[in-house]
Amino acid sequence: MVVHKVDFRGDGSEYFRIWIVNVLLTIVTLGIYSAWATVRNNRYFYSNFYLGDSHFEYLADPITILKGRMVAIVVLVIYAVVSVLYPLAGLIFTLALIILFPYLIVRSLVFGRRMTSFRNIQFRFKGTYGGALMAFIIWPILGVLSLGLLFPLSLVKRNAFVIKNSAYGTTAFEFTATYKDYFLIILASFGLVLLAIIGSVMLSFVLPPIMAGFVIVLGIYATGFYAASRTHNLMFNTTFLNEHGFNSTVTAGGLFQVALINTLFIILTLGLYLPAAKVRSTKYVCSRLEFEAAGSLDDFVAAEKENASAIGEELGDALDLDIGLGI
Repeated sequence: MVVHKVDFRGDGSEYFRIWIVNVLLTIVTLGIYSAWATVRNNRYFYSNFYLGDSHFEYLADPITILKGRMVAIVVLVIYAVVSVLYPLAGLIFTLALIILFPYLIVRSLVFGRRMTSFRNIQFRFKGTYGGALMAFIIWPILGVLSLGLLFPLSLVKRNAFVIKNSAYGTTAFEFTATYKDYFLIILASFGLVLLAIIGSVMLSFVLPPIMAGFVIVLGIYATGFYAASRTHNLMFNTTFLNEHGFNSTVTAGGLFQVALINTLFIILTLGLYLPAAKVRSTKYVCSRLEFEAAGSLDDFVAAEKENASAIGEELGDALDLDIGLGI
């Protein structure tokens, strides 16, 4: 087993210069430059993500993203006008958008994967409309209707859809998390909130109500970091690429420390620390992530290059659409 560190080598002050220029040009151009801003931001972050001695690349063209956003803006304007003038037609339009949503998710994932490259091999996504419909609409609805009992399963289905339909070249990722894995995290999170409530009630007999209420808020806040760290680690630790896997050791305390520092500096700088905060958060998450290769990474990449060249343009018919899904 060969362990490769995942390293983010970005710098907060360096990214701030990119970010502030992007913001100013986006304002001056009334939003048109936002497509170029997205590409510049992503290229900076991708080029600073290192696995071993190699970094990732972001290949998207700003014009393509701009076209997608223009279409989205036109659709939203039409929707707003129709909803005000013709409420019934607006309702039909809303239903149409809900039906279209899974398609947009798939196309966004296809675009995002295709625009990501590592050692000159692009990632792929092969999910279908039906799979997205189940993962992002049907299963979450069933989770609500079951009073939360199926909510862990909806998380499994969503992550499985995204991960198992993703591929590096021709090699698909695998996802092995189960309902039990997510259920235990949710159960523990519920237990932490319950303990906070019980503790608050007990303290209310000796402390002012506002202090007792603070205990509940603190408990919920701590539970959020616990759940975020556990679900993050679970997602990576149950994701495999052939015999290769990941090891994520993000902690609730680590996330809390990063969030606390970021929040304080964002407030003190009136928001100007936002780009540096993003860099700090990314650095922490990457510092706790490893790629465990069952053999030489060079041999695996070389084999993928041969496989990728064999399929040619078969996988190259994706719609160039970016809706900022962020998955």
